Order: sequence, then C-alpha cells, then structure tokens
Amino acid sequence: MTDPFGFLTTPRRPVPARPSGERLGDWHEVYAGQALLPLVSGQARRCMDCGVPFCHGGCPLGNLIPEWNVYAAHDDWCTASERLHATNNFPEFTGRVCPAPCEDACVLALGGEPVTIKNVEQAIADEAWARGHVRAHPPERLTGRSVAVVGSGPAGLAAAQQLTRAGHLVTVFERSDRVGGLLRYGIPAFKLEKRHLDRRIAQMREEGTRFRTGVDVGTDLDATAMRSAHDAVIVAVGATEPRELAVPGRESEGVHQAMEYLTAANRVAEGDRARPSVTAEGRRVVIIGGGDTGTDCLGTALRQGAASVVHVDVKPMAGASRREDEPWPLVHPRIHRVSHAHEEARDRDGDDPRVFCAAAVRFERDAAGRVEAVRLTEVDPSDRAPRPGTERTLPAQLVLLALGFRGPRHGTPLTAALGLVPDDRGNFARTAGFAARAADPVPEGVFVAGDAGRGQSLVVWALAEGRSAAAAADRYLMGSSDLPAPITAADGPLA
Repeated sequence: MTDPFGFLTTPRRPVPARPSGERLGDWHEVYAGQALLPLVSGQARRCMDCGVPFCHGGCPLGNLIPEWNVYAAHDDWCTASERLHATNNFPEFTGRVCPAPCEDACVLALGGEPVTIKNVEQAIADEAWARGHVRAHPPERLTGRSVAVVGSGPAGLAAAQQLTRAGHLVTVFERSDRVGGLLRYGIPAFKLEKRHLDRRIAQMREEGTRFRTGVDVGTDLDATAMRSAHDAVIVAVGATEPRELAVPGRESEGVHQAMEYLTAANRVAEGDRARPSVTAEGRRVVIIGGGDTGTDCLGTALRQGAASVVHVDVKPMAGASRREDEPWPLVHPRIHRVSHAHEEARDRDGDDPRVFCAAAVRFERDAAGRVEAVRLTEVDPSDRAPRPGTERTLPAQLVLLALGFRGPRHGTPLTAALGLVPDDRGNFARTAGFAARAADPVPEGVFVAGDAGRGQSLVVWALAEGRSAAAAADRYLMGSSDLPAPITAADGPLA
C-alpha cells in the first residue's frame, strides 16, 4: 500500500477519452495520444492493498492487481509489467476491450468508486512496449512434441504462446487470411488498433510459434491427417454461429448479421479495399441487440457517416447501482453504462440512441426487396412478451442483427475427424479439464478452449481458457505441467 489515505484523499479519475467529435473523424482508439502516466500513477495509489484482494476473484485470469498497482504508483513500469505478464499474455488487449469485472469486485466499489484498474493495466502494458520491456521468450529446450491449435482468436493465441514457451512445436491454423480471429475482424480499430495485435504475433513468431493462414481445417486441410501429424490438438474456433431473428421480412436486402458488417469495416481498416461491402454511409440504421457487438456496430456506423442510428435493446434500462440480487463481489452487476459509442451518438445527434424494452416483429421492404422500415413493439420487462397496441415503425435502410452467437459450427469435417459433439448448450462437449468429450470413441489428445467450449464470453475469459487448456495439453503430453491454469472448464461468473 503506497498511500494509506490515497483512497480517501484522491478521487477516482478515469483517463479521459478524446473529444467525441474528434473521434468520429478517424478510426484511431478513443484514448490515442492521451497523457496517461501521471494520472494513472495517482490512481494506482488509491489501491488499498486489501488483505483479501477480491479484485483477483473478479478477474478469471487472477491478475495480481494490488501488486502491479504498487509498482505503477512508484513509476516502476518494468516490475509492474513483469507482475502483469505473470498472469496475462496480452494485457494490452484486455486493458482496452475488457469490461473490467475486477473493478466491480474492488473493495472500494462497496461504498464508493473503485480503482481505475483497467486504465492502470493498459498504461503498464503500453509502457512495457514503449520501454522495450516486452521481449520474446523462446523455450530453453524443446520437448520434441507438436501441438496444433485450430483458431487464432484470443484463446488460441494464449494457448499457443504458453505451449511454445513450454518447449512444444506449435502450429496455429487460421481459416481467415490474417491471424487474430475476433481480435482482428470482430473488434473495431477504435477499440483495438491492430498494431497491438501485429506486434504480439511478431513476438510469438520469434518465440517459435508457426502460423498457417487461409487454412480451413477439414476443408483445405484433411482434419484426420492434421490430427495424426500432431501429438495434441487444441480447438479454439470460437462461437461463430450467429443467432437469427425469425420475423417476416428477414430476407430483405439490407438486413445483415453484425459480424458481416464489422468484418467488412475492419477489412477497409486493414487496407484490403477502399470501401466496405456493407456500409452505413448516408443511411438510416437500426441495430437490434444491446450488447457489446451492437455497441461496436453503433460506433462503426457513426464513423461511416450514418444519417441516423437507433439501437434497440429488448432488456429494460438498468439502474444506476447494483441490485440486491447481484451480491458483491460475486456478480458483475448490470447497471446503466454509457459506452464511448453511445456518448458519440448523443453528442452528434443530441440524444441517446437506445430504445429499451423493445423488439422487432417485422421488416418492411420496398418493391425492389430493400428494407425500408423496422416494425417494433414494446415488450414486458419480466418475460419479454409483446405489449398489445404499442407497435411503431422506424425508418431503416440498413438493419444490423447483433443478437449474439449460438455456439461453434457442428457437423463439419473437423468435428467428425476429432470426435467433437455438442453439449446441452450447443458448445463442444468437454471435461472440466478441457479435454474433448464424446460417447464413443473418446478423442485422445484433443482439447477445447474459448468460446467453442464455453459459449459466447469475454476476451478475458478466452485468455484464461487458453492458458488453462495449454496446461491441460502440456500435462497430457509430459505427464505433469508447470503451466498455470487459472480456471477449469466448469468455472464461470455467476451472472
């Protein structure tokens, strides 16, 4: 504890974002160019170094938050980086895109404002890169064992780095043309600039991890042959099957899944094309789905110059504080939050773009089959049943479905070759130790990590899954493992 009265004398001050009008003129991160360090060091002094640091439990990675807060408070960025990287392979990712359940578990959150843990984490990670503290760590010895990792999202990358450093020969197979999965094509650049991802990939290559892009295992590469060529396989393909909205007019031109839209925008940012295949420019946009993906669509549509944007959420507007049925520190509370994209929409158009307790019941289209309106109804907050007589029409020339994901793809050559079967939630069945589970035959040496086994979740959970699955695979290959395993496959937040 650097200052025993810091939490009393220093108010919470998050790092300020760039002005929203400036942000909407580019695709750079909302915090780009901000002076972080003096503010962040002062905020780190608010940490009470609790005897029982509940923030550890709020983070699935078990980040050593009080420890690196002390070093950040003393401007010892090198040691802070060492403690941060001890539990997190990619803290510059989580420091940008994680909703920070650790802050809700901070003891200060009980009666006041928690430490700005997310800001401190990002500052430590960025300073580590800027000062040359992040280096490649190739293994001191090789085991002679090989591992295939299918999927290069956060879970696959974390597993691959852990196993490479343990001395195994790791090859990551990615069906897209670039490494990164969700980090590359699902998260907009204004939340995570891809240079952060690129330099981690370069670090991993230097350590010895091999990447094969443009390879859809089971289609471009025989999955049985891939399994035979490696001593173990980790499946980290994500939950890529989007939820649908089965209402009249769904087939109208201009109604798209959110990930199709976000991928198109990210490909423009990557320089693949001058204009996206799906754009909000000059259009009236309706986004259906109130989660993070919908918010990403909102920020993207605003930057593309949408004429108007309405963000529809079937849930009621949350309250300003934790409810009684959301006990601290076990539950990440559902409270009303204003994202940077919602702030941008409010500043641009003069109002919050969100409509709560509403659901789409029909898409109306013109004679050419193009969507021209969305028919909404209010719903009961308790059971989401439509309220008679509350229907209204929103004009729309682009509709984006951001309803989440049902799970991974089933019935593919990959699943058949590896013996993967669905569990009762539609994910790949697995044991608590991340091993793939089937009735007969039981797949040997096949492990499932990330959203493919857990279901749609946070990047921080994907990293914890990747690290734990790597430890399980290492134990299978070597009989024991020194790799950390922060969670089991059965662990999860209560809400």
